[in-house]
Amino acid sequence: MALPLSQQTLAALGQDVGVPAYDRRRLRPGVLHIGLGNFHRSHMASYLDRLFTRGEALDWAVIGAGVMPADVRMRRRLHRQDWLSTVVDLHPEGSSARVVGAMVDFVPVASAAIVRALVDPGVRIVTLTITEGGYFLDPATGRFDATHPRILADASEPRRPGTLFGMLVKALAERRARGLGPFTVLSCDNLPGNGEVTRSVVVGLAERVDRDLATWIRREVSFPNAMVDCITPSTTARERELVSRRFGIEDAAPVVCEPFRQWVVEDRFCAGRPPLERVGVEFVDEVSGHETMKLRLLNAGHASIAYVAALLGYRQVHAAMGDPDIRDWLGALQEREILPVLRPVEGLDYRAYRTRIVERLCNPEMGDTVSRLCANGSARQPKFILPALRDALGRGLPVAGLVLELALWCHYCRVADDTPGMPPLADPLSSRLRAGAREAARVPWAFLGIREVFHDLAESPGLRRAFADWLAVIEARGPRAAIRRYIDQGDHRSASRQTSKAGSS
Repeated sequence: MALPLSQQTLAALGQDVGVPAYDRRRLRPGVLHIGLGNFHRSHMASYLDRLFTRGEALDWAVIGAGVMPADVRMRRRLHRQDWLSTVVDLHPEGSSARVVGAMVDFVPVASAAIVRALVDPGVRIVTLTITEGGYFLDPATGRFDATHPRILADASEPRRPGTLFGMLVKALAERRARGLGPFTVLSCDNLPGNGEVTRSVVVGLAERVDRDLATWIRREVSFPNAMVDCITPSTTARERELVSRRFGIEDAAPVVCEPFRQWVVEDRFCAGRPPLERVGVEFVDEVSGHETMKLRLLNAGHASIAYVAALLGYRQVHAAMGDPDIRDWLGALQEREILPVLRPVEGLDYRAYRTRIVERLCNPEMGDTVSRLCANGSARQPKFILPALRDALGRGLPVAGLVLELALWCHYCRVADDTPGMPPLADPLSSRLRAGAREAARVPWAFLGIREVFHDLAESPGLRRAFADWLAVIEARGPRAAIRRYIDQGDHRSASRQTSKAGSS
């Protein structure tokens, strides 16, 4: 019979479950994490748990916080089990479980309570996992949108902030007034230049509240860029049942994830930091090389297999990767069009990283879903595929495979909702995408005309021709024939000559 997870039941758990070997009563909070979901617990909380197991940095425990309805539910679940979480690493050869005890509290989901916690001088680092869509960025420019209604509301009523960025600004103002000094703000979201993005939002809002405060924040507060990586699916009844059956733990909010973890952080912390390098975190002067490697190989790789996998009837990622055509398609695209635009960075082995990605995607224990990879394409494509496309066009390099990926996405957007068993179109711009994809049956480049996604790419005649050609192949012969054609064309010289001129046609 499974035991309810709590501090009292830890000693009674099976020997195959790792439990905190440190005295959690000695922990003191030093990190406040906003957006406490599965990824934080599989990633940062696990690193801190390992550090505490060494008997080190016990004053860097985590307090959770959040502003969304889901945070209320998470707080309730974790409170009942003394803030403990079961983290299961899904190894292909067998899973392992550890109860992570790095968290010691969760602030009530209310603005005033969060600000009070942020003003506490013990909090020296504030970390964020609020998703890529939580940063109030203008989709056309990728920059801070100072005209967003919620930002305008916080600027007009800074004493009663409704956004977490308004709460950060208010807390920093109070710390400055009390002479407490600042905290570091560390984004753990999958955004290029996530530290700079966070800085632009915090400073941008502060400038609309108090220019002197904004100057102080710009000078005193650190916003390191970071690259984070650990595939962590959502928790469903399947995961809860696995933890109960396999490990004998009744956990209301367990986490399952891959065994791979990577965290690369710029070493800029204004109020100190725990020595996480002792448990595998990489601290560097500049993170952009690692970040670009992940975005272009892992994240763009996810995007590249997502839509063809859905169109070919696959529901799980590892099953799709077992299809030789999909696996060869991913390898050919990365070899011909992704690796050539990555600048060499000392210490980074792109091909070794790519090999590791394939191993990760093929892990059958993950149960990662194709529907997850297909969701939110209007946000993912501009971050993962279109930058590689623009870079290649600017350097006159091949882009035929990247254009094929866009054509596969277009075709998926047209047929997904009408095809039984296929993951439905789940996207904030679903109506625009569906309409554009259907119009593309008559005017192929209509899909590229969705400016919120593609901006000026539709103005390139060469790119439009290549896109239309691939759509015609998909329509006439199907998605498998399309990727097979790309694979079989070797170095694809003829198509490369056509499409590499797209930027100047």
